[in-house]
Amino acid sequence: MKHKLFLPLVSSLALVFLAGCGSNQSKTTSSNNAGQHITLMQTSDLLSLDVSEHADLTTWNTLENSMEGLYKSDGKNQPAPAMATKVVKPTHNGLTYTFHLRKNAKWSDGESVTAQDFVTSWRRSVSPDSKSGYNYIFSGIENANDITSGKKPVSQLGVKALDANTLQVQLEHPMPYFNKMMVMPAFFPENRTALKKFKSRFGTKSQYFYYNGPFKVTQWDGTNDSWVLKPNKYYYAKKQIHLASLKYLVVKDANTAHELFEQNKLDDATITGVTAKELQGAKNLVHERKAGNYYLRVNLRGGRPLTNNKMRQAINLLLDRKALTKNILADGSLPAYTYTSKDLAVDPTTKKDFATETMPKEIYNVAKAKKLWRSGCAESHLTKTVNLEILGDDQTITKNVAQFLQDALEKNLPKVKVTIRNVPEKTSSSESHAGKFDLGQTLWLADFSDPISFMGILTSTNPQNYGQYKDKEFDEEYQAASLTSSSKVYWQKMRQLQQHLNQTMPVIPLYQMVESHLVNPKLKGVLRHPVGEDDYTRAYLK
Repeated sequence: MKHKLFLPLVSSLALVFLAGCGSNQSKTTSSNNAGQHITLMQTSDLLSLDVSEHADLTTWNTLENSMEGLYKSDGKNQPAPAMATKVVKPTHNGLTYTFHLRKNAKWSDGESVTAQDFVTSWRRSVSPDSKSGYNYIFSGIENANDITSGKKPVSQLGVKALDANTLQVQLEHPMPYFNKMMVMPAFFPENRTALKKFKSRFGTKSQYFYYNGPFKVTQWDGTNDSWVLKPNKYYYAKKQIHLASLKYLVVKDANTAHELFEQNKLDDATITGVTAKELQGAKNLVHERKAGNYYLRVNLRGGRPLTNNKMRQAINLLLDRKALTKNILADGSLPAYTYTSKDLAVDPTTKKDFATETMPKEIYNVAKAKKLWRSGCAESHLTKTVNLEILGDDQTITKNVAQFLQDALEKNLPKVKVTIRNVPEKTSSSESHAGKFDLGQTLWLADFSDPISFMGILTSTNPQNYGQYKDKEFDEEYQAASLTSSSKVYWQKMRQLQQHLNQTMPVIPLYQMVESHLVNPKLKGVLRHPVGEDDYTRAYLK
């Protein structure tokens, strides 16, 4: 997202689901959907259910539990059949994927899920008019790049319905990670009847959307800070569903989340900062390590103060990330020194964690940072005070991190004035899109377990490249990695891409996402994924 803006997606970022008040005291029963209710939390508002028009952690976390794509992630974070009857192997030298859909899959209005529902959704999402920021994710599917750039119509996307239950996808080049991508909400189907019926209202309220997963969203009017998932009576595996409801509540403050958990009003509470630090020994604490990094997105548009690389390198070297994670976050989060996250992938050609093997040798040097800053200011002819604005959402932890950054920059760099602007997520998102920031607090949570999941959004033409990083060498290396059929060459290019980012610093890594959750000990059956969204669909209270 996961885009995923302190998110993002995203992350980013972090996700939290909730159920009705007093849910910890729910009665356990042997019959499905009888008396079992849980409450989860999200840390930002739900803005849309339409994945073609919007993408962030709250939207994707909600859809993860109310929708299904071709596959879903299993307990080992591997693709498992969902709408598709099996995980398929490509044909025609890795270029063709043919998916057979289960014939008993139905939407919440009783209609059958068809191959054309996928075709329709993917065409909407790949369109240059899509506002989700995710049309780039279809790159590699036949004609996708030409469609997103407006050179070809969406009807020429390499996806077609051979019949009601057979979907075929044609690639332009082999993509060994393609099956991993199919668990993402970006590839979910969309109900054609709902699209025609609701038109511009599609996905703007819970009743303006149809669901093909185990639950359907209810009680969301497009603006309220809570919503409830209730079982979809047409779901093909409804006997596996134990919950009568799954409630989400927007909770932006960690102390409030802790209080709600203690009052038995949350079954899974995400805590951060001082609250997390005080509760690290709590018996109900669960650490959830995510393949996602929080970082500062640098605005590289002309006229902005940080277009000079030495000034960006200076900020990177003066940040004491160990102090940030230990004293400010104190929730188990780990320092991040690369754009790509640890725990994302192991490089099969070296047998090493990808982020670890590409970490820069120098990670903290205040004296060098000061020299770089002075040199960069001189090169940019900046003789007066440099004014920097940090943009982030209005979560408590976002504010705390921004204050840490403000203190570090103003204390260590000469002639720097840092202004913090924390605004609601919707405003933060729109202003990031518009480039109204100098440094943007952002989370990128991997969509699938491969470094290319990170690299894609920094290519020059990517719609989520809100910092306007445009680097010919990076683009060419990315393209070469995308087209090669050699595993050795692919991973060599991935390493080169990360090392290039270490040098050019369009994003400044802060910390790896490790969530601290207070979890009801009776809550079982949750699949917690380091990559992608957590799955509560088979959860139950014991």
